This record gives sequence, structure tokens and C-alpha cells, in this order.
Amino acid sequence: MVETLAVASVAAFATAWLSAVAGFGGGVLLLPVFTALFGLRTAVPVLTLAQVWSNGSRVWLNRREVNWPLVRWFALGALPTAVLGGLALAHAPAGPLKRLLGVLLIAVVVRRRHRPRPRRPTERAFGVVGAASGLGSALLGSVGPLTAPFFLAYGLAHAAYVGTEAASALAMHGAKIAAYGAGALLDRRVLLFGLALTPATLLGAWAGRRTVGRISDRVFVALVEGGLVVAGLLFLIGF
Repeated sequence: MVETLAVASVAAFATAWLSAVAGFGGGVLLLPVFTALFGLRTAVPVLTLAQVWSNGSRVWLNRREVNWPLVRWFALGALPTAVLGGLALAHAPAGPLKRLLGVLLIAVVVRRRHRPRPRRPTERAFGVVGAASGLGSALLGSVGPLTAPFFLAYGLAHAAYVGTEAASALAMHGAKIAAYGAGALLDRRVLLFGLALTPATLLGAWAGRRTVGRISDRVFVALVEGGLVVAGLLFLIGF
């Protein structure tokens, strides 16, 4: 138990740092680690609890730059689908959906390279983005990379991007936790692991916040796109 929590804490710190720097990606990379340590049915709700702390700390650290109208539209679409996906977790075929998401993520990066200045989405469009993200996140633990291109295309960067994406995800994770509780997936073991990983996720988010302000816009976007490709490949190979 102690060794398992130690490995999970190191992974949680590293991915919380990555999320604080790039605005996403921690959950995608943490899911295969948690699955290997805990098993899939435990890994997804534990990951959600870890993401609550990670996203909550990123919202607090970047609270002055959060675009709240975008968060409201995103939450409007994400809350009902996150509940639906959370209730369906025990029965949904996640494998084919993961591979489809992998293809979409890599296609997003290719499209951005061919069209580096995509049309700016409207605020209302984030309701649709939230709906798709809520369903996918509840079934797979994290699909944060899917939302990244839309926040980038809107013109957010650095602290505004990280904080707004985190606030949107935090609302979605709250709905997922309620659904997991209704589906009897939040047992004592899950809650214990989620609580034990809190210090590592908070420390990783703090360290990442100190890093993000020191990189240029070009490096920032390259880091985000690199994360999209890595996440897409992980989905394609079945993690």
C-alpha cells in the first residue's frame, strides 16, 4: 500500500506540474499509471478526485485571469453529459472510444499546422465543447486535450488559458463525482487514495505555476501541441 501510494504521488506531482504549465495533459498521462496501480474501475474515480485538487489549485493560482463567461458556457454543456457518462461508466465500451479520440487529437494538431490561424470560436460554442468533453471525461477519466485547441483558438494563453481551462474542468469533475457516487464507485478505498494524493497534486500545481510565466508564447503553444500528440498516441495504443 505504501509503495503504491509513493509511486502514485510521484506521478501525481509530475502530471500536476505538466497541467499547470500546459493547461492540460496531466489526466491523460496519469490514467495509465493509475490503471496499472489500482485497476480501471478504481483508477477513473481516483483520477477524478486528484484532478479536482489539481484544477482547483490552478483556478486559485490564476484566478485573476480566468475568463468566467467561457467557463459558464462550458459548464452548461458539460454538467448533464458528465452525469450521464459517469452513470454509464460500468457498461460503456471505452476501447473504441479511446482510439477515436486518439485520431481526433492528432488530426487537431495537423489541422493547426496547416491552418495556424483558425477561426475564433464564439462563447456559445463552448457549450458544445463542454458537452462533448463532459461525456468523454466521465467515461475515460480525462479528455482535456480535446478542449485545448478551442481555448487556444479563442485567444487565451499562459495564465488565462490555464486558469480558464481548469475552472471549466473543475465544474465538470464535480458532476462526475456526483455520478460516480450514485453509481457506487466512490468506496472507502477510492476516497483514501484521493485524499492521500492531495499534497502531491497541490505541490505540482504550485511548481507549475512558477514555471508557466517564464516561457514564450511560441514555446507554450509548441508544448501544448506536443502534449496533444502524446495524448493521441496514448489513446491509440490503448492506454
